[in-house]
Amino acid sequence: MNSVCVLEPGLYTTIQDIGRFGYQKYGVIVSGAMDSYALRIANLLVGNKEEEATIEMTLSGATLQFQKTALIAITGGDLMPHIDGKPVPMWRPTLISKGSVLQFKFAVKGCRAYVAFAGGIQVPKVMRSKSTYVRAGIGGLYGRTLQRGDGLTSGNWSYIAEALAQKLALSSEPYSWSVNPYPLIRFHRNPSIRVLKGSEYDRFDEASKQAFFSEPYTITTQADRMGYRLAGPSLALTEKMDMFSEAVTYGTVQVPANGQPIILMADRQTTGGYPKIAQVITADSSTLAQLQPNTSVLFQKVDLEEAETILLQNEHILQQIAIQIEIKASY
Repeated sequence: MNSVCVLEPGLYTTIQDIGRFGYQKYGVIVSGAMDSYALRIANLLVGNKEEEATIEMTLSGATLQFQKTALIAITGGDLMPHIDGKPVPMWRPTLISKGSVLQFKFAVKGCRAYVAFAGGIQVPKVMRSKSTYVRAGIGGLYGRTLQRGDGLTSGNWSYIAEALAQKLALSSEPYSWSVNPYPLIRFHRNPSIRVLKGSEYDRFDEASKQAFFSEPYTITTQADRMGYRLAGPSLALTEKMDMFSEAVTYGTVQVPANGQPIILMADRQTTGGYPKIAQVITADSSTLAQLQPNTSVLFQKVDLEEAETILLQNEHILQQIAIQIEIKASY
């Protein structure tokens, strides 16, 4: 029996986990959640392993009907979730009764929302991942976005999920506590995104380097899971150069011939042949993922040591979240 029925799919709704790692050498992209911190926290809140698959929604959300009682958590951007017409709190576990309808509207903060189900989403793994890569038609549910009438099934609950659900069932109110996503994800309208120097940084002229770190760039409407095209001061090399295609990753900032940067995202290609002026640090990838088209971003240069320190601090925060959730389930 399906646990959830998709009544309306929303704008672009897929099943994503942390990604399909280890296959880029064969030309298979990583995919996975655009906002990995939101996905990981959602899973922790329902007693799943952090890397379990969730539903990812973009800008306009889905409508889901539950065929049996479920424990869920909603994280990421605020797409105005409602259960049976009543607003539902985010960043905490929520018990949903059989027959209830969870409806999302449009994004009022951030860009992407995540729904985790206790027990995870039961779809086959493709190359060790449940993540959907729509262009290749692999992963998720039939390798595509969710459609009206689709059914999803969840698996067995962990002891943490069972304990949280029992506590919620005995209370007439939702949990008063919730997870604060800051500083893991910053929902400022024009945030500063921290970057490392790219491998061709020194090949750009001084005016370009100055502009890149002092002027805002706007995320254009040509922004999706593959990459964000930016509009702002044009960037130029000191002299023309020929490049071989090289490996790229989430947050690589490439500069094509028109001088307008492109930030590569979760569904990026495995290699790229444009000069790379910068690399978004891993710790800021979730903040980047929550930026809507037509918003601006400023870039801040940091060194590798600082980037590693920030990442370790964020991982420590996630560890503390996991510990606190287990404590709350136990007492």
